[in-house]
Amino acid sequence: MSYNSSNRGSGSRNVRRNVLEFGRTFVVMPKGTHTATIVWLHGIGEKGSSWTRILESFPLPNIKWICPSAPTRQVTLFGGYPCTAWFNMASMSEDDCGDLEGLDASATHVANLLTNEPDDVKLGVAGFSMGASVALYSATCRVVGQYGNGNRYPINLSAAVALSGWLPSSRFLRNRVGVSQEAARRAALLPVLLCHGRVDDVVEYKLGERSAQTMYSAGFQNLTFRTYNGLGHYTNLEEINDVCSWLIACLGA
Repeated sequence: MSYNSSNRGSGSRNVRRNVLEFGRTFVVMPKGTHTATIVWLHGIGEKGSSWTRILESFPLPNIKWICPSAPTRQVTLFGGYPCTAWFNMASMSEDDCGDLEGLDASATHVANLLTNEPDDVKLGVAGFSMGASVALYSATCRVVGQYGNGNRYPINLSAAVALSGWLPSSRFLRNRVGVSQEAARRAALLPVLLCHGRVDDVVEYKLGERSAQTMYSAGFQNLTFRTYNGLGHYTNLEEINDVCSWLIACLGA
C-alpha cells in the first residue's frame, strides 16, 4: 500500500421492497477526447448536482462525469430522519452491514449507469463520504465478480476513488476475496485511491485508515492512501490536485 501524508494545512429503479426511487442524474461532458467515464457519488444529504461545479473545474478534459442522486430514505443513525442516502446505516463502521440490500441497490445503479459507455472508454467510480463507501463497495463487487446478494457484477472497473469515506460491510470482502484466485488477481490489479483528512469530525480518520488497511490486507495491492493534516470533512485544492494527478497516471485521462 502506498501511504502518503501531507503536512500542509487544509479538507430502471425500483430497487427495494419499499420502492425507493433514485433521484436526478447530472452529467458533466468531456471537453476533449472521451477516454474515461467516472460515476461520482455525493455524500449523505446531498444530490448529484452538489459536485458538478467542482468536477467541471478539474483539469481532466477527457473524462465524462456521471453524477446520480441517491434516494430519499430514513436513516437509522439520524433517528429515522429522511434524507438522501445511498443506504441505511445504524453506525459508521466497517462491520455495520445492516443494509446490504441498500448497498447492492446503489452499486447496481452505478453499474447500470456505466453499462452503455463505449467499449474503448475506461470506467471508474468515485465518491465523497457515504458516496465514497459505495465506491469502495463497488470495487469489492468488481473484484469478487458479484454483489452481496450473489448476482453477477457486470462492469470492468479501471479505478476507484474514495474521499473522506469508509469501507462498509468489510466482512463481505474478507469472506470472499481470499477464497478465489481470480478475485485475488483482480484485487491486485485494480487501482484504488483513498484520501482522508486527519481532523475529519464526521467520518473519523481512524475509520478511513482501517478501511485502507483492510482492503490492502485483502489483496488490493495497488492501493494508495493519502492523508491531509488540518483537513476536515470536506475537500481542498491539495486533495483535488492529488486526485487529478492520480487519475491521469491511472487512466491516462
